[in-house]
Amino acid sequence: QVQLVESGGGLAQAGGSLRLSCAASGRTFSRYAMGWFRQAPGKEREFVTAISRNGGNTYYADSVEGRFTISRDNAKSTVYLQMNSLKPEDTAVYYCAASASPYVSRRRNAYDNWGQGTQVTVSS
Repeated sequence: QVQLVESGGGLAQAGGSLRLSCAASGRTFSRYAMGWFRQAPGKEREFVTAISRNGGNTYYADSVEGRFTISRDNAKSTVYLQMNSLKPEDTAVYYCAASASPYVSRRRNAYDNWGQGTQVTVSS
């Protein structure tokens, strides 16, 4: 098991930027692929982006491609989500997740460790 704590959420204006962090503790961080998901009110939790164990491979949802960047620092056991050109439709609770699978996945059920979430609100 790995414990995950997100931070960095808040309020931003449309066109602005926010950087989320997710600090991991417990098991060896570099053994986990990491993902970010988000859930808006009344909607299903959806995939945002994911990164492989060594950071060499990244995947993005079409809705955030070119605006969001995922990265990780295995020495600090932390994964980041840089969000630029924010839109009101990016408003959601953002969750960090860890997967022990050797393959990076866009599926929620591939991730067995979740953070508590951090709220991101984008005003128009």
